[in-house]
Amino acid sequence: MLLQFFTALREAKVPVSLREYLVLLGALERDLAGKRVEEFYFLARTALVKDEGNLDRFDRVFGTVFKGLETVGEAAEPVAIPEEWLRKLAEKYLTEAEKAELKGLGWDKLFETLKERLAEQRERHQGGSKWIGTGGTSPFGAYGYNPEGIRIGQDGNRNFRAVKVWDKREFKDLDGTAEIGTRTMRIALRRLRRFARTGAAEELDLDGTIRESARQGYLDVRLRPERRNAVKVLLFLDVGGSMDWHVERAEELFSAARSEFKHFAHYYFHNCPYEAVWTENRRRHEAATPLIDVIRTYPSDYRVVFVGDASMSPYEIAMPGGAVEHWNEEAGAVWMQRVLDHFPKAAWLNPVPRTHWGYTQSIGMMQRLMGGRMFPLTLDGLDEATRALLR
Repeated sequence: MLLQFFTALREAKVPVSLREYLVLLGALERDLAGKRVEEFYFLARTALVKDEGNLDRFDRVFGTVFKGLETVGEAAEPVAIPEEWLRKLAEKYLTEAEKAELKGLGWDKLFETLKERLAEQRERHQGGSKWIGTGGTSPFGAYGYNPEGIRIGQDGNRNFRAVKVWDKREFKDLDGTAEIGTRTMRIALRRLRRFARTGAAEELDLDGTIRESARQGYLDVRLRPERRNAVKVLLFLDVGGSMDWHVERAEELFSAARSEFKHFAHYYFHNCPYEAVWTENRRRHEAATPLIDVIRTYPSDYRVVFVGDASMSPYEIAMPGGAVEHWNEEAGAVWMQRVLDHFPKAAWLNPVPRTHWGYTQSIGMMQRLMGGRMFPLTLDGLDEATRALLR
């Protein structure tokens, strides 16, 4: 189709050269059009039109050539349109007033209706309000809008409204070697210290050596265990989804915590801890660790720190089956309570500014589960959290 567009411009006496055509192809290869037809129009006009006197002819040719998108099946020759463009053309954009008119089905009705649609539907649908499809207001599908739905076949979040995601998503481990721009976060964590002498006697006890040598009348070297931070930390890190916006700060905290605590372990979760957590995001589906095993492995003197934005569907906390990516037999709140019952010293660090917490229902729910021990992921919030963990 691009070659057809180029030749049509030449036929319309728009002076475009092969070099300009290759520039346009290079720009498309680098995805400068963002997979959107509107962006492609401006990109093509910039690359191919050198004289504003030719803009009218360019617009007429563009409208004629790409009008064929509406009748691809009737074209004399097959038209090669990138699949990504077709997907983006199917996206649904609604005004705030139109969004407010749409109502969710509710938890039980949502899954009951999905079962009916799966049994009845026989073909692809686009732009509707009922079937599993794209670009509509149905609660099932991709690139549309519904206040509560099940996302099927969409690349990433758009409106953060899905209560389930019917896709396998891949997350990356946080970088434990991330350099902190300033040392203040590490210094803030140092408040969480209680020193004790543990381990083998391998450090010179100078005072003891002097005292015993004087008493014995000869050199009597004394050793003692090294003085180390006795505080133990268990870190749970939310990854994926809306947490992608906060990866840098989460990595900084992860890096600082690893360097500050001798007794340190970490696990990942998504949105809310359920029956399993994991230590490697790339292997989270086949190498998950039962959360009950974590509770049984680490003694209750560990300080537990959750890091997450707590921004999710309220169902993920309150309902069995509410987890966005799998079917959980018990609600997220049940598992959270099990962790908090075993580890009484716990805090939640939230990268969302405190002033925004009131706009998200799930943040309030998680804050209540934590007994008010949710703090912003700032230096002041980190200071508040370390004080709470030492009480």
